[in-house]
Amino acid sequence: MTSSPPLRGTRAAPGSLGGPAEPDGLGRFNSAPERAAGAALHAICASTAWRDALLGGRPYPTADGLLAAGDAATAALTAGDLAEALAGHPPIGRPEPGDPVSAREQRGLAGASDALRAELLELNRAYQEKFGHVLLIRATGRTAEQLRDAARARVGHSPEQERAIVRTELAGINRIRLTRLLGSVPEG
Repeated sequence: MTSSPPLRGTRAAPGSLGGPAEPDGLGRFNSAPERAAGAALHAICASTAWRDALLGGRPYPTADGLLAAGDAATAALTAGDLAEALAGHPPIGRPEPGDPVSAREQRGLAGASDALRAELLELNRAYQEKFGHVLLIRATGRTAEQLRDAARARVGHSPEQERAIVRTELAGINRIRLTRLLGSVPEG
């Protein structure tokens, strides 16, 4: 039996997917054993409900169909599901050691000064004290200054404003990660 290449774009390599080789990422995802596909999805979003919703929709006829299912699953998350998803994200400015996904997503902080890093850490602390969870922000493609400015603005929001923003940010992060999983975004 020929093994498919592993799913890409995940924090932890899910290992061999088994089954016949597929020419594209969507085919590999659709044909992957449930355990491997579930591990890849969990690395994208720590919410069990989100993972299960996407697993239950396989096979997806198109990448757009998978992305739309991801958006719908994110929109359907309960408060508890959202808390579970947030628990899987490191604070801005402190990617998990050995986690290439968070390091890649937060690479805009690479050249940040010590003063800017300290300010981001303080903003993270203030945000977490006010809202009870990590500041979730789509860091991909943003500079350290843009992340700081967004954090400053968000600390001043109401809980209602933040609930909507967090869900939007999570949907954006999940889309980026799903797209990488399918191989449509160059790694690096």
